[in-house]
Amino acid sequence: MDLALVTFASFFAGLVDSIVGGGGLILVPALFAAYPTAPAATLFGTNKSASVWGTSFACWQFARRVDLRWAVLGPAAGAALVGGLLGAWAVTLIDPAFLRKALPLILLAVLLYTVARKDLGQHHAPIASRCAEIAGASAIGLVIGFYDGFFGPGTGSFFIFLFVRFLGYDFLNASASAKLLNVATNLAAIGLFAAKGHVWWHIGLTMAVANVAGSLIGSRLALKHGAGFVRHVFIVVVGALILKTGYDAFLR
Repeated sequence: MDLALVTFASFFAGLVDSIVGGGGLILVPALFAAYPTAPAATLFGTNKSASVWGTSFACWQFARRVDLRWAVLGPAAGAALVGGLLGAWAVTLIDPAFLRKALPLILLAVLLYTVARKDLGQHHAPIASRCAEIAGASAIGLVIGFYDGFFGPGTGSFFIFLFVRFLGYDFLNASASAKLLNVATNLAAIGLFAAKGHVWWHIGLTMAVANVAGSLIGSRLALKHGAGFVRHVFIVVVGALILKTGYDAFLR
């Protein structure tokens, strides 16, 4: 029953994550509910071992239909990988608890800005300078990659918002680009967790199959319905993240 629960959750996590990120909002609580006595690091590592496959397949799906800017995203993915490793190292030295109260407020600002700007992310018009675009994408990869390794919730949504706001991408292209960077940060985290023996590979493999199935459906929905659909899902997922992180920070 425990494995069935987390496999079911992994499917829906893959579906949501492939569109706008935020799959951890579904899968991580399910893992903690199913295995309440397991070490937190093991559950986080197992989550990453499953979600990386769904994110990778979603990235592949988008790459077949969306003209990804590889010259920009290659350096950005490398920066995200470095950022993820640095964040994972930093969390061994610094307690990230101070971010718990700040996170829902940051997400609320992102949500309000997105809702207020009706035209935000509707048109794909990357900034004119390729050098500036590479530098901006790499900076986003490094900073959010560090955040993902250090704390984590909402990483995919932050990637999407920053690509839309600062690089001029529409929501569909930003979501596709975020997948590649998310793969890099997930690989960094898996490397650290696996090195310390914090991955249940047998459970992770089963969840990975379900996660890939969900991601294939989610990415096809995003590609079929376009930037407007991704924007609406983004608003819903960020709203859910605000409620979850706000509850964890102020009410639990």
